[in-house]
Amino acid sequence: MPTLTSLDHLVLTVADMDRTVTFYREVLGMEAGRFTPADGSTRWALKFGQQKINLHLAGQEFDPKAAHPTPGSADLCFLSDTALDVWQAHFERLGITVEEGPIARTGATGPILSLYIRDPDNNLLEVSTARDQA
Repeated sequence: MPTLTSLDHLVLTVADMDRTVTFYREVLGMEAGRFTPADGSTRWALKFGQQKINLHLAGQEFDPKAAHPTPGSADLCFLSDTALDVWQAHFERLGITVEEGPIARTGATGPILSLYIRDPDNNLLEVSTARDQA
């Protein structure tokens, strides 16, 4: 059987491109930029580490797309080497509500400690550290 090695990118459908780009750049420190894929269109993406999140504006999604692209339908977990108390202070300074955490969870490779927040579309975002880094 063939095997997969990593996730290259995922797509978020968003209600307001500027608001989303600002949030992910200022709150989570992602790099936001435009790119031009093979079809010649201009699109937005968020980059962090070796990962990328492509952004589609609701009602103007690019094909092919999910069967039911909807703002606010994602639940994403991001890993960080920064201690969660630093993240908590950062979120507090920005007026971002921590919905839950720090709370112990299980990540893809082992125990993590997580904080939960929401982005402008109400996607659930989990910011996590390896439990021994908490």
